Amino acid sequence: MTSYVALIYSPDIDWSQPEFADGMAEYQKFGEDTASVIRGGAALYHTPTTTTVRVTGGKGGDVVLSDGPYAETKEALTGFYLLECTDLDEAIKVASMIPGAWNGAVEIRPALPLTVKVPTFETSDTVSQ
Repeated sequence: MTSYVALIYSPDIDWSQPEFADGMAEYQKFGEDTASVIRGGAALYHTPTTTTVRVTGGKGGDVVLSDGPYAETKEALTGFYLLECTDLDEAIKVASMIPGAWNGAVEIRPALPLTVKVPTFETSDTVSQ
């Protein structure tokens, strides 16, 4: 099995508004229909809530913040799913079922697995007295 990230680009609207309930129901149905391959994901708040972070001069340089996304576009990054599929063909099939693909686009990328060491901390329960 391969992990894929499905990046959803669609019109930038505020999905929390009641008039978009039907659209949210489509995403709910997608989630139910494809639960066996979805490993995670999230909808993103619309672009006015975006903060873009850049570091000038490389590591340790000045941090520069700007409001909004990097570029003005008709379609914005509005969400993502982490999928676990047998191959690219299955990932394409699943991506074509994402409602954002019907009025925007879904970009699929294989995900590179990362190993992150999580630090462990001693608590008063584990420290010898």
